[in-house]
Parts: sequence; structure tokens; C-alpha cells
Amino acid sequence: MHLFLRNFNTPTLQISCRMVSNYVSRIRHLCDLKEDEACRKALSSGTFLLFHGLSPLLQRIENKYTAPFVTASELNGILKKLGQTEKCLEESVLIGCTESLVPQFALDLGQTEKARAELLLKGKFVEFKKAFFLLEGKDSPLLSQAQALLHWHSTHLYCGRTGQPTQKNISGSKRVCGTDEIIYYPQMSPVVIMLVSDGARCLLARQKGFPPGMYSALAGFCSIGETVEESVHREVAEEVGLDVSSLVYSASQHWPFPSSTLMIGCHAMVQPKQNKNKTIGGF
Repeated sequence: MHLFLRNFNTPTLQISCRMVSNYVSRIRHLCDLKEDEACRKALSSGTFLLFHGLSPLLQRIENKYTAPFVTASELNGILKKLGQTEKCLEESVLIGCTESLVPQFALDLGQTEKARAELLLKGKFVEFKKAFFLLEGKDSPLLSQAQALLHWHSTHLYCGRTGQPTQKNISGSKRVCGTDEIIYYPQMSPVVIMLVSDGARCLLARQKGFPPGMYSALAGFCSIGETVEESVHREVAEEVGLDVSSLVYSASQHWPFPSSTLMIGCHAMVQPKQNKNKTIGGF
């Protein structure tokens, strides 16, 4: 294959290539950090999001909430005051790195005294669902990823085949059953969420537990063996008895409730003639 680059020195191309290069550098650096020795070394220079029983640490400045990153040196001093050793850092999970390649980890301090930890860290451990909505949008995705990964590790302590304990690698990218060398990787469940429309109106639904005036788009888990398209068709048929004629993918988002899911957003169209005998959600 021949690759030809023309007018490479134009300002637009230079900026574009720098952005791509920086992204690739970060991704490759993260890949390298999944190796135990490299990750163990990075623990001494990284920064940490902190949790207690899967509740993240938040700090409030005036009316703004943030999830602060604590440096390794600061955290080691705090751990010592909490009666923990530096070895505790190996219980953390790798969640990313900054543009300057500073490793970012998440660590749960659930084995320490909560009130004492909050005092030393000058913050509060807030229940995750509440914290998720208190933070600004740019902080929520990384916090969501961190909590989901910590939660996955806490629920996969034993091998489903042998019943023996599993061991986390240093970065937290997998767990291994030493008895049978079975490897487990963190996973999330795909969920379709779709706005159903007949071209003039949109269909919204509500559950019995919803507060008055609250409505929602339709959503449901993808079944094993289904495509996204098949899941949308099935969910709409099950929930409101309508036949989807066409659909368009819109966007996706990681969603941590009730556990780690990938929300796949779609627009689904139905034929107006289907609405004649329907009273569901205003159709």
C-alpha cells in the first residue's frame, strides 16, 4: 500500500497530526502500563481518585463539587496516618492518564475508618448515584469508569468454574484464576435506548414507580445473539406493541446504573397507521 501526504506543512494538518499523535501516545502508554512491572512503578508517580465502599470522595468549593485527584506522595502520607502501608496502592485500578502521561488510578479505602479518612482528605465520601449528578459533565465519565471497574473487581473475587479465589493484576485490567489459568476481563452489558416516533409525534412511557409527570424513552438489555437492530425491534414490540419500520443509530454512553452498561441510543420510526388503535404514551 502506498501512502502519499501532500501539503503536510499546512497549519490545519500540523494541528490535526499533533492531536492524533498525542492521543496515540496516551493509548500506547496505557497499554504499556497494563504490564505488572510498569504499572507497579507508575503507582509511585500517579494520581488517585478515592472511594470508600464504592462512594467517591468529593470536595465542595462554594457551590461546585469536584472529585479530586490525590498524588501518590500525598496518598502515602494519608495511608500511613490511617494505619495502612504503601502496599495498599496495589489494590488500585488504572483508569487513564493525562495528556502529559501522568497515570491515573482509582482506589477504594473501604478498609479504613471513613470519618478519619474524610478528615484527612478534606472531603466527603458521597453515595455514588448522588455524586454522579452533583459533578459537572466533564468529571462524571472518568468517575463512572472508576466506580464500575472497582465494582467489577469486588464482585469477581472467585472463579465461576473452580470456585477458587481470583487474583487481580496490578493495573486491574483482568483477574486470573491461578488453579486453572482462567482469565476474566471487565465487561459491561449492552442496552438499547430508543426514541420512538411516527414522524410527527414521539412516544414516551412511564413505570408505576415514576413520580408524577415523569416519562422516559424505551430501553432494554440486548439479548445474547441479538444485533442492536433486533434488540430495538423486539423491545418496542414487547413494551408498546408497535412494529419498527426503520431505525438510525444516534450515540452511545457508558451508564453505571444499576451496574456497568453501554447505552446505545437510537431513533426508531413506526408507521402512523399503527397508531389508530393505540393509546400508549399518547399514541
